[in-house]
Amino acid sequence: MNVINPATEEIIATLQEDTESSLHAKLEILKNAQLQWAKTGLAERIKVIQQFDDLLEVEKERLAGVLTSEVGKPLQQARNELNGARSRMQWMCTHAVKYLSDEQIINSVDLKEVISYDPLGVICNISAWNYPYLVGVNVFIPALLAGNAVLYKPSEYASLTGLEIEKLLKKAGIPDGVFQVALGARETGELLLDMDFDGYYFTGSYRTGQRIYQRVAAKMVPCQLELGGKDPLYVADDVKDIEAVATGTADGAFYNNGQSCCAVERIYVHEKVYDSYIYSFVKEVKSWKIGTPTEEGIYIGALTRKEQLEVLEGQIKDALAKGAVLLNGGKRIIGKGYNFEPTVLTGVSNDMKVMQEESFGPIIGIMKVKDDAEALRLMKDSVYGLTASVYTDSIDRAKEILSQIDTGTGYWNCCDRVSAGLPWSGRKHSGIGATLSHQGLRAFTKTKSWHLRKG
Repeated sequence: MNVINPATEEIIATLQEDTESSLHAKLEILKNAQLQWAKTGLAERIKVIQQFDDLLEVEKERLAGVLTSEVGKPLQQARNELNGARSRMQWMCTHAVKYLSDEQIINSVDLKEVISYDPLGVICNISAWNYPYLVGVNVFIPALLAGNAVLYKPSEYASLTGLEIEKLLKKAGIPDGVFQVALGARETGELLLDMDFDGYYFTGSYRTGQRIYQRVAAKMVPCQLELGGKDPLYVADDVKDIEAVATGTADGAFYNNGQSCCAVERIYVHEKVYDSYIYSFVKEVKSWKIGTPTEEGIYIGALTRKEQLEVLEGQIKDALAKGAVLLNGGKRIIGKGYNFEPTVLTGVSNDMKVMQEESFGPIIGIMKVKDDAEALRLMKDSVYGLTASVYTDSIDRAKEILSQIDTGTGYWNCCDRVSAGLPWSGRKHSGIGATLSHQGLRAFTKTKSWHLRKG
């Protein structure tokens, strides 16, 4: 399997994909090691994860370079991802004792009722390429803290990072048999679906997630899916600093080249502030530095997947054919690498692909609306349900709108952010289950109820 640098199109590594026999061998290793890991005290497991956190800081520059080389994101954004992953792990380590220890419900002289949180066993984590550290630690860190063993399959587009994660986890003290990496593309993932795991945790597209859910249903084990989104954002007419809002929401749409599950993917703007918003938004987009992601100051780097260039071209072609207006970008950047101009479309409507299908790239459609009611109707018009954002001076106005949209997260005067203490969950085609928060820690456990009566 060749690893290609998306900024240069050069092969930077060649790796051996796993085979059916090697995957089964790794599963047996994990099964044999998991019981002993579960018997290891929670305090010791936390200590190991904290040592892993320390190693990420020590190795940050090198790891950021590896990440940028295989996914194409600007080097500073790679550093930011590592910092964000460390912050999440620190929250998990701080709260693991509270949420993974036995919970006393009744504690009287004659009767004790207790809930224990036991590890599932060996879990399969099929992960994503857009934020391999962030979406990775959402799963394998709480799984390890809870006493599970993990078969971690990084995306084929982030395999080098996956191997770095394995190396540093083991250097931190994770036993060799408790964390194993599976290398390969779709064929490797298909093999994993037929194997005897105690839970499946996937991050990726709706289509792949649906197939995984259907394939493993007969196993009657947990299957959690963190899928995509078509996240809407509304700018109301009472916003005081429209330039600041335009600047911040442009970042919410284009950060990481728009390759974020919770990136802003469609924007609705009240007609009273529409013109000033568009002016400031386009001004901000035009100010960004585009180029080789290893250069300092670059904001737009290369797309990770070559195939996504055609998806973006198709959405733009469809939008223009239906009456949209192109204000910026709209095409590939000539030269080496999978580069695409940051693209702004106005005059859009909700029947266009750019407003309905996940873009996962540097492209945004912005639509003028007459009032909150029209904005709400358009925001609700989606099969996805990950996040929604409202910018307004009134929290009551924002909550009134957001409470009517079926999403896992609502944002008031912010967007495209994730907090370790809050559950990260999707609704409808955006997924099943939750990571992060106490729910994310307990997602890798099975409960046992204890009724202990004194004889």
